[in-house]
Amino acid sequence: MCGITGMVHMEQDLRKQASLLRQMQETLNRRGPDQEGIFLGEHCALAHTRLAVIDVEHGRQPMETTVSGETYTIVYNGELYNTPELRGQLEREGVQFQTHCDTEVILQSYANWGPRCVEQFNGIFAFAIWEHHAQRLFLARDRIGVKPLFYAEIPGGLVFGSEIKALLKHPDVPHEIDKIGISELLLMGPGRTPGYGVFRTVREVKPAYCGYYMQGTLHLHPYWELHAAVHTESFSQTAEHVRELVTDAVRRQLVSDVPIGTFLSGGLDSSLLSSLACRELHSRGEELHTFSVDYRDNDRYFQKSHFQPTSDPTYIRCMERYLGSQHHWTVLDTPALAEALSAAVEARDLPGMVDVDSSLLLFCREIRQEVTVALSGECADELFGGYPWYRDPDVRRVNGFPWAQSTAYRSQFLRPEFAAEIDAQQYVQDAYARTIASAEKLPDDSPLEARMREMMKLNLDWFMQTLLDRKDRMSMYSALEVRVPFCDYRIAEYLYNVPWEYKDWNGYEKGLLRTAMQDALPPEVLWRKKSPYPKTHNPSYLAAVSHMLEEVVRDPQSPVLQLVRKDMLERLLASEESVQWYGQLMTRPQIMAYFVQINDWLMRYQVKIV
Repeated sequence: MCGITGMVHMEQDLRKQASLLRQMQETLNRRGPDQEGIFLGEHCALAHTRLAVIDVEHGRQPMETTVSGETYTIVYNGELYNTPELRGQLEREGVQFQTHCDTEVILQSYANWGPRCVEQFNGIFAFAIWEHHAQRLFLARDRIGVKPLFYAEIPGGLVFGSEIKALLKHPDVPHEIDKIGISELLLMGPGRTPGYGVFRTVREVKPAYCGYYMQGTLHLHPYWELHAAVHTESFSQTAEHVRELVTDAVRRQLVSDVPIGTFLSGGLDSSLLSSLACRELHSRGEELHTFSVDYRDNDRYFQKSHFQPTSDPTYIRCMERYLGSQHHWTVLDTPALAEALSAAVEARDLPGMVDVDSSLLLFCREIRQEVTVALSGECADELFGGYPWYRDPDVRRVNGFPWAQSTAYRSQFLRPEFAAEIDAQQYVQDAYARTIASAEKLPDDSPLEARMREMMKLNLDWFMQTLLDRKDRMSMYSALEVRVPFCDYRIAEYLYNVPWEYKDWNGYEKGLLRTAMQDALPPEVLWRKKSPYPKTHNPSYLAAVSHMLEEVVRDPQSPVLQLVRKDMLERLLASEESVQWYGQLMTRPQIMAYFVQINDWLMRYQVKIV
């Protein structure tokens, strides 16, 4: 895993821009502390920071090759999981490799097969390839959107990077937000409309998109989409198919030349990945390292809820015994959690999921002391239908994003001059309508199956992207590579067409996954009710963020007051009203922290409102 950045400008000699390129590169040092490299051409400049995982010695970037008279230079961030197959195919076509790394496989795939090579890749990636003779830049991002890639069109050129902070180093990328950016922050946040970067000129290469920047124009197009098809397999055949896909995804993603471990929350998804990883590593004579997080005094303050009926530590200890892994605990306390809200903004370049972000950032920092690569259970709920909004018919029928039914409440925070310009309900509703319209269906789909396709598309394009943003930025802040086996595109393709009756087998959330993998877990974990990402229940956290927001409100120079009504922040502090800002993960304490993060972000990035 790495950081990439660069620029193309057809009217400037970029060989004279080494200082600027290095400034952009330096912003990504946390993503890749092991090696760095640059390429300076007349009209293209590329930079790379490397976290060495495969072929540590020889995988340096930018990497270059010449094929049929054209020279290609690549910068790449990611991991390719079908490297052996692609390498073998290229070797049969006469390609001779100089390294064992996947970077060279991607470079040679493009040089020999052209832009459609991305259709052959199974992995998580964002990369840029400059063609010296053709004078064009090819950009591509993985199908699910695990690895980030932002860009900004500037007068006469293009700037791109793994993180927004790299773009903002360029003098032609303004630190500005307009009413669209304000809408993203206050109506969508911590989510983002696909393709948007909140800053006025910053955009994002969408998942499964690729294309060229040439002759001053950027053309991006999708190379993969979910297609509706009739599912013909029985339940037992479907369960076996799921078992094969998940097992193969985990096996492929355990390839590493550096230490590897797994996140272990005691829930179904992380426990399942840990179990499969443990089996695979044991067959190689290796020991699995597992990692769990808890919060000081959580056992004292935990209260059952509809979303979290049971606490995690009991199940984690059960899995620790079951696996016999080398287990590591991280216990976080309120002061560190609150203090890290600012670092989480720096990591994400935007306000985010507040303590859900900051806790992961601190957790990843501890994990990185032991391993360089870790597997995580993200995205199983989106694909297998594990969230409450999939399973509750009343929530399922709601016309709108099921995790964000708070638009009316959110819009009350807008200062009057912005509220007059922004139609909050329309902004959110239009985004929702565009997404469900893009969910491909079959003429014979029942109303339930049609809605479930819409729900899966909503989750893949929105909620899952927020979680993947979080996972990438919080982990790479400490140069920890996190892989997400459930994001294997083959699993998404297959499950898009599996009937809801199968996914919810016998009325169990993710009943299909549980049945398919029932020999991989102890029964008490296999049938445990879903529990969300662990967060603090300690009232000291509410006290801490309340104090932080009070300080923001008290200071008339606080930049957040340029966007937000002061009286609404005072009401938030005084009232015990609890609204779900972003699902169950963000209620009153997190809403307070979110406004603290917005204030920090506006100051840190010197954001101007236009």
